Amino acid sequence: MAASMQHVFVGAATGVFKGVNLAQKKATNFQNVASLSREEEICAMCWGNQQESQVCIGLKNGLVKTFDAEQGEFTDCANCAGGDGRFTGLAKYQGSLVTCVESGLLRVWKDEGEKVDMDVGKDVCRMRQNHALPHQVATGGKENELKLWDIQEPEKPIFKAKNVRNDFLDLRVPVWVTDLQFLSEQKLVTCTGHRQVRVYDPATPKRRPVLNVELGEYALTALSVTPDCQSVIVGDSQGSMVMVDLRMGKVQKAFKGFAGAIRSLQCHPTLPMVASCGLDRFLRIHDINTKEMLHKVYLKSKLNCLLFSSADFTQEETETTKKQKRKLESSNITDEDEDELWGNMSVVQDGKKTDKTKRKAKTKKLKKPK
Repeated sequence: MAASMQHVFVGAATGVFKGVNLAQKKATNFQNVASLSREEEICAMCWGNQQESQVCIGLKNGLVKTFDAEQGEFTDCANCAGGDGRFTGLAKYQGSLVTCVESGLLRVWKDEGEKVDMDVGKDVCRMRQNHALPHQVATGGKENELKLWDIQEPEKPIFKAKNVRNDFLDLRVPVWVTDLQFLSEQKLVTCTGHRQVRVYDPATPKRRPVLNVELGEYALTALSVTPDCQSVIVGDSQGSMVMVDLRMGKVQKAFKGFAGAIRSLQCHPTLPMVASCGLDRFLRIHDINTKEMLHKVYLKSKLNCLLFSSADFTQEETETTKKQKRKLESSNITDEDEDELWGNMSVVQDGKKTDKTKRKAKTKKLKKPK
């Protein structure tokens, strides 16, 4: 199946890998479900090239599979096991695969079996690549502060964040980075399991966050930066998703329709849309401006991660809608046919009195004589 036909790719906890065509509202399963096991749970995904014709998926058992979207099948499978725990992030740099696992082993898999290892600290929850500067990656986790790394100089981090000051009781604030993303070439934004959204600027001497916002009551699990890079959309463990204005540090709007924890969300790079998935087994597409739910697709399995294609599918969606409208119009009866149909129908007379006639007769009987 052609890559242009799949607008969103999703990975499930059962190991199922699916592509969704939003214009046709159709999901395609690319694996044999009967042959899957729990060890093949999909933990992380990334694009295999800039053309977005390949998808790399990291499994719980340490395998990384490459899916060719043009051919509609898996073309490669590599054993990238190393360290402990599942994958927390995948990336591609100059044709080499970059992996990171929970134990803190970040590894660059070069050609001919050569590997470059980096220790980024234990209990890593997320690793992300800077798409503006592909040689940079950022990591963070539980009691593992945000760090910015250069793959070309792996000895030490470029930037290491510093925890916020103690709270009003003079107690240390715990660290738990659950997701992160690059705002620009330098700035980063994170969300935490303790309900904070934080912005860091490594270009300044300040290592503490330049913005710290507390949200809701539950752990934040996923985030994505909007196309204008002025806001961030975050989801939590109870199925709440809101947009935060990073200039004002306030919640702008809330999105509705969720019934479980949100595990992954991603904004479209150019269109005002955000895709989200999680434990309620639905893929949802919301309009960022109007908060309207544009698409809702049931995918049968608990979903861990997604990739939103940068292709503009709205034109394809409009053409599909026009075709459906033309098909509907061709099947409809015209006004002239309708008049002719009614004119040819015979009048059916029933000897029984209607309810209206019965009511009139009853009213006359009840009237008193003058």
